[in-house]
Amino acid sequence: VQLVESGGGLVLPGGSLTLSCAVSGSTLDSTAIGWFRQAPGKQREGVSCISSGIGITYYADSVKGRFTVSRDNAKNTVFLEMNSLEPEDTAVYYCAAGLGCSYYSKDFGSWGQGTQITVSS
Repeated sequence: VQLVESGGGLVLPGGSLTLSCAVSGSTLDSTAIGWFRQAPGKQREGVSCISSGIGITYYADSVKGRFTVSRDNAKNTVFLEMNSLEPEDTAVYYCAAGLGCSYYSKDFGSWGQGTQITVSS
């Protein structure tokens, strides 16, 4: 499975960005896609996930109510819409493919290259 993220960049506090994760080599019906982030000096953190099948969504407490994960099965692409961004959201964001949703990176076997999000005034 190959994954390619896009949509990162610099945004003001309170702003919004939407990340995309284009998936090839598998379909979203059979693959869970997780979003993770890693800030400098910190461990990689599970942010959100959308399951295979009916697409159940999960969110870490730190982003619940601000981030929304969705998918377009026809385009085999998963999106992470991020609103009310805070400086603490600054990190490299990764999407990853696995058999089921989890907040642990060890449960995902394929990873994208990552995209930088910087929230700063």
